[in-house]
This record gives sequence, C-alpha cells and structure tokens, in this order.
Amino acid sequence: MELQDIRGAVEALRGEVRKAIVGQDEVVDLMLTSLLVGGHILLEGVPGTAKTLMTQAFAAGLSLRFGRIQFTPDLMPGDVLGTNLFNFQTNSFVLTKGPIFTQLLLADEINRAPPKTQAALLQAMNERVVTIDGRDYPLGDEFMVVATQNPIEQQGTYPLPEAQLDRFLLKIIVSYPSIEEEREILRRHGHRSAMPRLQDFDLKPVVEAVALSAIREAVTRIRLSDALVDYIVGVVRATRTHASLAVGASTRAGNMLASAVRALAALQGRDFVIPDDVKVLALPVLRHRVTLSPGAEVEGLSSDRILREILDQTAAPR
Repeated sequence: MELQDIRGAVEALRGEVRKAIVGQDEVVDLMLTSLLVGGHILLEGVPGTAKTLMTQAFAAGLSLRFGRIQFTPDLMPGDVLGTNLFNFQTNSFVLTKGPIFTQLLLADEINRAPPKTQAALLQAMNERVVTIDGRDYPLGDEFMVVATQNPIEQQGTYPLPEAQLDRFLLKIIVSYPSIEEEREILRRHGHRSAMPRLQDFDLKPVVEAVALSAIREAVTRIRLSDALVDYIVGVVRATRTHASLAVGASTRAGNMLASAVRALAALQGRDFVIPDDVKVLALPVLRHRVTLSPGAEVEGLSSDRILREILDQTAAPR
C-alpha cells in the first residue's frame, strides 16, 4: 500500500468521526496513530467530554466487530471472558463467549472494575489470546481495546495497576473543547439532553479489515534512522535517572514509541520519521509508564511536566 492510499483511508475515517464529534482533532489523530500500529488506547477525561461517543464513531468507520463492556465494581472476570457451561444434551461443556471476543472493544470506565477483573484483560491485550479452563482462544490480530476512565472521581474506582497501564500504547488526555467548538456543540446538540445516537449521523464503515492489515504492514516499513533510534533511547533512559521519577520507562516503552512515531509519520504522508514525531508522541506513550517520586508528588509535579523537561534537555538529531 502506498502512502497516498494510507492518507486517503485515514482522511475518510477522520471524516466519519467528524460527523459526530466537534473538535478534539488532536485526540482523533492520536487514536488514528494507535490504530495504524494496532495499539490499545486509554482515554482519560472528565465526564461529558465525548469519550464514549468518540470511540463509537471511531469504531463505526471501521469494518471491525465492535463490542462494549460497561465496567462496574461487581463485574467478574467471567463476565468479560465468558465461561464453560455444561450442555446436558451433548454431555459436554460448551464455551459461552464473553464480550471480549470482538475486534474493537470499548472498555467503558475501566477503573470502576476491581483489580481481579481488570487482570482479565492483561493476557488479551498483550497476546491477543484468552485462556479459559486451560484452553487458549485467539482473538485475532485486529483485536484492539479503547478504554475510558474518569480522573476526578475516586469513590467506587480502582487505580489501574502498572502492568495494566503498560499494555496501552497511548494514554490520551481528553480536555475541554475550545470556546468556538463548544458553541458549535450546543448549536448541534443543544436541543436534547440525551447523548446523541450514532444512527443520527449516518456513519459508514470506510476502512475494510483487509485494507487496515495492509496499512499496518506498510507502516512497519517507515524509515527510522539510527540517529532517531538513539534519540528515543536517550529520552527513555533519561526517565530512569531523573530525580523526580521513582520508576522510569521500560524497554517496552521505547519499542512502543518507535512503533508509534512510524504511524504518525505515515499519518502525515511521510515515509520517514522526524524528531518532531518523537516530541509529539513522547508524552502520550510515556506518561503512564513512569512513576513520580514521593518528593515530586509532595511538590505537586506531574509526569507530563517532567517528561517535557527531559525532552528539553535531550538533544534531538538535526
């Protein structure tokens, strides 16, 4: 697949999402970046910033099976994965598949489920396989999780463990729209209090599964120079020695960043990566993979602020 074909597919998908979503262009582009390399996405934002609707519109533009799990404190692993039930007619156990058996899964309010249930996603997100009663069931290469979480509500929520966070390629912060975007949202949807339905926007799948596989294969061939490899390694290793970080980014984080910058280059119509690609994606890729030191927490520092400091201090190739 040629770069112009990738741009055409991406623009078509972006256009479908914009039928339902006003603004949030940066978030949509980051979601597209993750899609091109098959990475999982964590969307974090306050209620009412269209996280769920955005994911539904994103899925509607793809010819992939879509599933949704509304995470709650009483959700059990079997509710996610499924379970073997005894069939008295055949005198054997038959698997009743859970909602995880899909291609694009919306894990809505993922931090409302207890750790035991969150852990049910670990194997699926890492290996795209689930094991039930000792038997492996593949989910397919297209399997992708888009999870949402609310950063401000604490009652009835459980922090995502580090192992779970590490499975997400990007953690995307969904902020409030601009004033003009908010005016347009009110013009479009201010006549109703309920969330708009996707059927109202006439969204159509514009990217077939076969085309998506070809796009992902083409993205792997985007050029990443040795100088940029050294730059990525330098940024990742700097997180491990920074005084304000108790735990830095792992080697997997570097691999994730190298993969994501190739997708961003393809998204912008280039067959090569530039330093700005690394700077754009360093925060979404690394912000959930580093841990603040106790002193930094007391001072009120954020991982984003420290990562920006590291980027400023790490020399980029010319």
